[in-house]
Amino acid sequence: MTDEHVYRKGPIELKRGQVPASTSDARLLDSAGGADWAHSDPWRVLRIQAEFVEGFGSLAELGPAISVFGSARLKPRSPEYEAARRVAAGLVREGFAVITGGGPGIMEAGNRGAVEAGGTSVGLGIELPFEQGLNEYVDLGINFRYFFVRKTMFVKYARGFVVLPGGFGTLDELFEALTLVQTGKVTGFPIVLLGSAFWGGLMDWIQEQLLGLGTISAPDAELLQLTDDPEEAVRLIVAGQAGLDAEDAARQAVARREGTPDGRARG
Repeated sequence: MTDEHVYRKGPIELKRGQVPASTSDARLLDSAGGADWAHSDPWRVLRIQAEFVEGFGSLAELGPAISVFGSARLKPRSPEYEAARRVAAGLVREGFAVITGGGPGIMEAGNRGAVEAGGTSVGLGIELPFEQGLNEYVDLGINFRYFFVRKTMFVKYARGFVVLPGGFGTLDELFEALTLVQTGKVTGFPIVLLGSAFWGGLMDWIQEQLLGLGTISAPDAELLQLTDDPEEAVRLIVAGQAGLDAEDAARQAVARREGTPDGRARG
């Protein structure tokens, strides 16, 4: 039996002549569409809402988790694949679930390491023209139509991020997380880059260009941590969690003392 391309559209699988020419994201972002947008976009909001509800409902009881990002194109015998596998296994041993994009390459390695270590393996897939579907190591999988809904789930249910070499999608996920931490939209979760040969140039550019020009502050430049050792990456995540737990305890103590839910005195 020959392999057939399968197009996944949310919960629906399409083949051959049923495969659409564009994705849900592409249609949503198409500004050149006709006047029918006034009729279709309000209904599209309901589909977006449904994706959020499905994601929230599926992941609400996940527990502490770390998102692992990286390329779908790196092969199982590559050192990056093995590093992701070791990181995921180490995270599970520290009590974390592992969240990936659910695809092949680094994503598969992360899910594989989590399963092999006896942990919870989560895959958040996305509708793409040539999407291969969720890898075989995903225990809890959700397929999304919209990137922004998927990225919300990556961030909302993670307490840190480990980022391995990847392409534009990996960079998008990295800088989304970095911006949310920098702007205080999410707690200052640890962000660990794994692989100095790949990430070293980016780190130098951030220091020399962004910090040098003054477009970011010195604390912003310190939000990223870099290592070549998968075990060290796990230790950095664990250390970051300890710091966050201490901050949470301090805030709760202030809240109890001041009689307010967030630790701020009543005006």
